[in-house]
Amino acid sequence: MFCHVMVGSNDLQAAKKFYDAVFTAAGGAAGEIDAKGRVAYSKDGARFLVTKPIDGKPASSANGGTIGLLMKDPAVVDAWHAAGVANGGTSIEDPPGVRVSGGKKVYLAYLRDPDGNKLCARAPFPG
Repeated sequence: MFCHVMVGSNDLQAAKKFYDAVFTAAGGAAGEIDAKGRVAYSKDGARFLVTKPIDGKPASSANGGTIGLLMKDPAVVDAWHAAGVANGGTSIEDPPGVRVSGGKKVYLAYLRDPDGNKLCARAPFPG
């Protein structure tokens, strides 16, 4: 449904460390620095980018915003969450686990990246 997501960062090296860890834990690749100095991640035709704000003002997280990332299964969600916490992220809300969403069971985990952006990893719940 989307072609890309871009978040701002005040420390691109800390952001790259965090996002390299969570995306490689989920089966992706480490980010690459593009010609504009942004950290770029690509998978399945979509891109996720991290940049310093072009207006020169400090980056800030979206209050009420969440970036949802689809994962293969609960084990990948757990690996993603652990990698994020180990690399500067903060576990938020409930611990990773089963939730009911739209009448279906799903497996979710939430993190904030080093700049405060809220991320959610979701996988179908087996069974």
